[in-house]
Amino acid sequence: MNKGIKTVIYPAQDVTQAKTLFRKLLGVEPYADQPYYVGFKVGDQDIGLVPKTNNEGMTAFYHVDDIKSSLQILLDAGSETIQEIKDVGKGRLIASVKDRDGNMIGLVQN
Repeated sequence: MNKGIKTVIYPAQDVTQAKTLFRKLLGVEPYADQPYYVGFKVGDQDIGLVPKTNNEGMTAFYHVDDIKSSLQILLDAGSETIQEIKDVGKGRLIASVKDRDGNMIGLVQN
């Protein structure tokens, strides 16, 4: 079951500057503030900032019940794996692909 987009990740050249901007824009303080991830909660939406490592852009993450099945659907449709399924802590799994049109699609399973 797809629970919709609940997480959006923005890579930033300067995470400190982006954190200041998003703090003002969203009107909330970050709930997570680490060098590798700054996270804001707005309702049930998670807005994350990460250090930009290459030419990647914003990625929207779909929250799903079965990440393996969802990832396979994307791969069967011709998507290219960018991030294999990875446990990022507390059982939260993530994966990402680039679809045939070059769009980044992320998956999250809690």
